[in-house]
Amino acid sequence: MHDYDVRESETVFRGRVISLRRDVVAMPGKTTSQRDVVVHPGAVGVVALRGEEVLLVNQYRHPVQRRLDELPAGLLDVEGEPGLQCGQRELMEEAGYAADTWHVLVDILTSPGMTDESIRIFLARDLREVERDVQEHEELEMTTRWASLDQVVAAALAGELENGACVAGVLAAFAAVQRGFSGLRPPDAPWRARPTH
Repeated sequence: MHDYDVRESETVFRGRVISLRRDVVAMPGKTTSQRDVVVHPGAVGVVALRGEEVLLVNQYRHPVQRRLDELPAGLLDVEGEPGLQCGQRELMEEAGYAADTWHVLVDILTSPGMTDESIRIFLARDLREVERDVQEHEELEMTTRWASLDQVVAAALAGELENGACVAGVLAAFAAVQRGFSGLRPPDAPWRARPTH
């Protein structure tokens, strides 16, 4: 197989969360090609399951300029914070819940043709309410609701649920329920795209 060596690499933009890197990569046929890569810190999402109900948050997302139903989720933006700890923090901050049972549902490369963004989706069960942390920006208007897992799966299949991590998470949770939660990975399972988390 061809070795896709990076011949040149330059960061051309650095934002608050992401950066943009321009790579020149060796291609088959002794040519090179430019690849623009959105460099992303990674994120986690949490499917909080209470019996047959899943917890959804709803918030405004500026790039699509509307509110979306989503999972509690957040960036891996705290130096050295493991993915599980990030998920626990986000569940508490965004929804006011803690969980005693955690598993990994799925790991997602969101758009590997243009970004290295990876999202780990956890399954959280045996929930208890805790005090919700202080919110800011869009999170000030974030709402939460419990919905039937069957209804949320139907909404995903009907195109009414569009957040990619949420769609993947609820479909994976539905499969996990059908399988009696067998075969799920532990919450600290290796994460191929983010080995330090």
